Amino acid sequence: MTPIGRFLRKLSLDELPQFWNVLAGDMSLVGPRPPIPKEVEQYDNWHRRRLSMRPGLTCLWQVSGRNKITNFDEWMKLDLEYIDNWSLGLDIRIMFKTISAILTGVGAK
Repeated sequence: MTPIGRFLRKLSLDELPQFWNVLAGDMSLVGPRPPIPKEVEQYDNWHRRRLSMRPGLTCLWQVSGRNKITNFDEWMKLDLEYIDNWSLGLDIRIMFKTISAILTGVGAK
């Protein structure tokens, strides 16, 4: 990765283009991260429930360790936990934790 790429990743600035998807209504600020089609093809049945919610720029996985959580099933469990416990309060907490993670670079590779 280039030094500029590392800097953009550390501050999560590489996520900014997805903000246009939020403005267009295709994504939410908070919600399960958008999957790539190849990933969806490999989903088990219980993973598919995460597709029931609009994808988001940030999620419980990102504020729970992001790159430290490498087990796919653990990531999916966090997404389902978010779906099962969704509330405006939870979204606000995730947004505050996201801002903190961005400012400190915690969890960024």
